[in-house]
Amino acid sequence: MVGEKMKDYYEILGVKRNATAEEIKKRFRELAIKYHPDRNPDNSQAEEKFKLINEAYSVLSDPKKRAQYDQFGRVDEADSFGGGFDFSTVFNDVFEDLSSMFGDIFGDYSSRRKRPQKGDDIGINLTIDFKEAVFGAKKEVKIKHKKVCPDCKGTGSAKGGYQVCPYCRGRGEISYSQGFFSVTKTCPKCGGTGRIITKRCTTCGGTGYVYDEEKFIVNIQQGIEDGNIIRVHGKGEPGLYGGPAGDLYIYIHVREHEFFKRKGRDIFVEIPISITQAALGATIKVPTIWRESELMIPPGTQTGDEFKLKKKGVELNGLRGDQIVKVRVVIPKNLSKRQKELLEEFAKESGEDLTYKESILNKFKNFFK
Repeated sequence: MVGEKMKDYYEILGVKRNATAEEIKKRFRELAIKYHPDRNPDNSQAEEKFKLINEAYSVLSDPKKRAQYDQFGRVDEADSFGGGFDFSTVFNDVFEDLSSMFGDIFGDYSSRRKRPQKGDDIGINLTIDFKEAVFGAKKEVKIKHKKVCPDCKGTGSAKGGYQVCPYCRGRGEISYSQGFFSVTKTCPKCGGTGRIITKRCTTCGGTGYVYDEEKFIVNIQQGIEDGNIIRVHGKGEPGLYGGPAGDLYIYIHVREHEFFKRKGRDIFVEIPISITQAALGATIKVPTIWRESELMIPPGTQTGDEFKLKKKGVELNGLRGDQIVKVRVVIPKNLSKRQKELLEEFAKESGEDLTYKESILNKFKNFFK
């Protein structure tokens, strides 16, 4: 119309003129949620804004219309928003996203199309021994999960024990107008099945599923650690509408070992040695997860000293860690008379005075005077 001010669709959506299709789509979602009439009842300004948002998106989301608008500042009447525009074409690419945001405003769009849906995942705990974790093992596990009822084939009804849903007349969905939209929603009476159960299946009680216990063998990988999770495909709950079954997640718990401790690929162990072995040095045999191994103890070794046995740790994915040996010098408690004499001779030879005239405690007291 002559004299009518041209609408700036970019300004209406709040995007730049060089905005990408994805940016335009994202902005449209945000504004559609904000100004939707059902969220702004009795608000004529929000309703008018909502119309402008849809008008702008109908043009800028169409490459042909957008090019025409960018060149001439308008689109042909036949292609314009007001010329018999179909709202469903505007929302076709974002309807599913908006339905999840609005909830019941748009209805359960995905369920009414009855797409195949993956079944739920299930999880169990499995406790294994330290040795099984280090070297791997085969373990039998038991799971209890749902499966389609063999008698009613998942319908939940006894043979002939159902009728066509009178609410949706067997279609599984109902349609009604909501503001500017014609909304199709899953039938709330039959849940989208199109029929009402009049006599339940006695095997499953009308649920369509029965619980079954299954046993199978799981391969425990060599080197698995406490807290790791094993995923078994297809061992979860059955899918809907022909969808695949969910997965089974096995949460691994490893029992602690009496002597060995583990950190990643490395094994840690504490070994007691005598005072003579520590003072003079020695070659001792040390247990490892593989077999006994010799370890050289150098003279003068102290409690807490650590030594590394290379490649004596856990093997994981072709790489083997080390074993860290921490020594603890054991002081004998019950000495024979001869042992005491020898130690006293050693003390004298070392210049040690075993007859303290002043205790260590008194020395510390004197320090603070």
